[in-house]
Amino acid sequence: MFDKLEEVEKRYVELTKMISDPEVISNQTEWQKLMKEHASIEEVVQKYREYKQTQKNMEEAKEMMEDKELKELAEAEFYESKEKLPKIEEELKVLLIPKDPDDDKNIICEIRGGAGGEEAALFAGTLFRMYTMYAEKKHWKLDVLNENETELGGYKEISFMITGKGVYSRLKFESGVHRVQRVPDTESNGRIHTSTATVAVLPVVEDVEIEINPSDIKMEVFRASGAGGQHINKTSSAVRLIHEPTGIVVECQTERSQFQNKDNAMKMLRTKLYDIEKQKQDSEVANARKSQVGSGDRSEKIRTYNYPQGRITDHRIGMSIYQIENFLNGDLDEMIDNLIAADRAEKLKGE
Repeated sequence: MFDKLEEVEKRYVELTKMISDPEVISNQTEWQKLMKEHASIEEVVQKYREYKQTQKNMEEAKEMMEDKELKELAEAEFYESKEKLPKIEEELKVLLIPKDPDDDKNIICEIRGGAGGEEAALFAGTLFRMYTMYAEKKHWKLDVLNENETELGGYKEISFMITGKGVYSRLKFESGVHRVQRVPDTESNGRIHTSTATVAVLPVVEDVEIEINPSDIKMEVFRASGAGGQHINKTSSAVRLIHEPTGIVVECQTERSQFQNKDNAMKMLRTKLYDIEKQKQDSEVANARKSQVGSGDRSEKIRTYNYPQGRITDHRIGMSIYQIENFLNGDLDEMIDNLIAADRAEKLKGE
């Protein structure tokens, strides 16, 4: 581990010189690339330097302990530094875990009502509201890309984009089947129903990351519509793209402009094509680690929302929270922090 840290620190020193070089600065593309690399290793370098300084303090204190006048002070310094070292070492191990290259990306999220008919569609709406409120708390921007609303205000499906700092890193573990147990408003006998909705969280990719041959795309335009005839456009501004090699179909109808809808649909298509490759890689990694956390398996039941008991249980980490109202109002950080910690622990085991 320490050989690796020495290499990282050496590279950091090199990069610090390079990003201050006027010749490099004049090439903005290269300079930005180096700046990004410099920023990505800065935290681990600072922590490694803290480790080395703490080790040095401990060695100096040990020598000073031989001086009778300084012995008491030196002992305190020695044991304080000795206690700190293992903690810093653990932090270094975590910082050395390879970072998910998608963590800083924005996301496209798709929620679909699953088993349970109208109640499943209403639950999809509940999840959409939950993520909307979480995005507000994080000061992220949310834009609806496509929606298929039901008469009672639920969603057969809804797609939206969330943009902001580290969005994918926080929401990537939301992919999977979410299950709800509650008495539906439509149920007169007060019986508890079990319904499901699926959530897919996909990192948004840039044009350069996925190349699409224009001849592979079939484009259709149609009039946008909403539940019960609401929001109907008089012009054909809604766009449907069909990627013929894979059969992927994406639609976007929330913008008034056909051009804007097409642009958003292309983002969705690129993201889905990238996701196919990512799923293959994630599946291989998950099989190697035998961990459901971060496996991205969308057929996996990941969480149950039990209304009568006021409980949310995440089945991957066996964690339950008994504040369902707060959770559905966007207080997701406690659960998300624990999912990230569990994933990190699995990765550390594999190191």
